[in-house]
Amino acid sequence: MSITTRERIFQIADELDKQGRNPTLAAVRKGLGCGSFTTISEAMTEWRANKAAKDKPISTPAPQTVTDRLLEFGTEIWTLGLQVANGRLDAERETLDAVKLQLEAEKAEAAELTDQLTAELDAARIRIASLEASEAEARNEAKGLHVQNMSLTERATTAEARAAENEKRASDLNNELARVNHQNSEMVRALADRASGKKTSART
Repeated sequence: MSITTRERIFQIADELDKQGRNPTLAAVRKGLGCGSFTTISEAMTEWRANKAAKDKPISTPAPQTVTDRLLEFGTEIWTLGLQVANGRLDAERETLDAVKLQLEAEKAEAAELTDQLTAELDAARIRIASLEASEAEARNEAKGLHVQNMSLTERATTAEARAAENEKRASDLNNELARVNHQNSEMVRALADRASGKKTSART
């Protein structure tokens, strides 16, 4: 940072301070016209330190009598302060003890509730496991019944096919029997007619 820029920043900050305005980085940069905020920040840090040193009031040691009196007065104030502090401390300790008891009671209640919820959760898990086992057993049983049903259906289909085949064969046999009976009847009639003709010839 050049000396010229640094002095210019100091000058702008002094002018803003005399005007009663806060010499912010933005205000100084506006007065400067350009510049890096890093450079301006470093210069303003130094400017504020110098200003604080100039504004620091001159301190003069107090006389011994004043010092002694202040010491006595300070001791009295300190004693009163300790009494007040001890009173507040006792009250806060009592309050803290009451809060502690309440927290312990709430903790015990929470632990009891946790145990109850844990027992209920364990029972629910056992119930769920039992239901899952029953469901698996039911599924296996249903699967077996399904297989059995398929087997029975297949057997029933086969039986129906056989029954239909037997019925067809029975119908064919009935037809064949009717045809044979008809043929037999024709043959019997023919034989009867032939026998009748022979008897007529014999009489003649």
